[in-house]
Amino acid sequence: MTAPVRVLICDDQPLIRTGFTTIIDAQPDLEVVGECGDGRTAVDLAARLHPEVVVMDVRMPVLDGIAATRLLAGAGVADPVKVLVVTTFNLDEYVYEALRAGASGFLLKDAPPAQLLHGIRTVATGAALLAPEVTRQLVGRHAARIRPAEEKPANVALTPRELEVLRLIASGLSNGEIAVALVISQETVKTYVSRILTKLDLRDRVQAVIYAYRNGLVA
Repeated sequence: MTAPVRVLICDDQPLIRTGFTTIIDAQPDLEVVGECGDGRTAVDLAARLHPEVVVMDVRMPVLDGIAATRLLAGAGVADPVKVLVVTTFNLDEYVYEALRAGASGFLLKDAPPAQLLHGIRTVATGAALLAPEVTRQLVGRHAARIRPAEEKPANVALTPRELEVLRLIASGLSNGEIAVALVISQETVKTYVSRILTKLDLRDRVQAVIYAYRNGLVA
C-alpha cells in the first residue's frame, strides 16, 4: 500500500487544529504528523517531521503564515514543502502575498471537510488549488497591487492561442470553462496550460495568474 500523505497543521486556534486533525486522520491515505500554533514552530517541525503538506493559517503570533510559507516553499528553498493556506471567509488581505511566497493554494476556513481533504490531496500531487470563484475574488481585490505601476506589454514566447488561454486562466476560468469558451477539449486545454507553465518557468496556475496580472496581460 502507498504510504499516507504526511500533513502538518499550523493554526493558532486549538479548536481549528483539533478539527482539522480529526478530519484528516479519519482518512486512510492521510496522516497528521504534527500540529502547532505559530509559523516559527511550523518551520522547525517541518524540518524535523518532513511533512508533504502543511496546512497553514495566515494570522499567527511569533511568525505569521506568509513568512513561514516563504521559508518552507519560497524561491531558493532547497527542499520546498507544499503549503495549503487557510483563511477567513472574507479572503484575508494577506492571501495574495502568501501565494507569492510559494503557497500551492488556499481554502476558506468555513469550507466543508470534503474540500479540505480534496485540497490536501491536490497540492500533495504537485498541483495548485485555486478555485475559479476564489480566483475571481482574489484578483478583483488585488488587481491594482498585482499590476506593475507602469504596464508594458509582456515579452513572452507564447503563441496567440497560449496567450488567450493564459488570459482566461487569470480571469478565473476552470479548464472546463476555457474548453467551452474556445470550443476545444479539456485535454487540449491541459496541454496548453502545461506549455504555458513550461515556457514561462512557472510552478502552477497560481503563479500563472500572478504573472498575467503583473505583466498587464489582463485588463
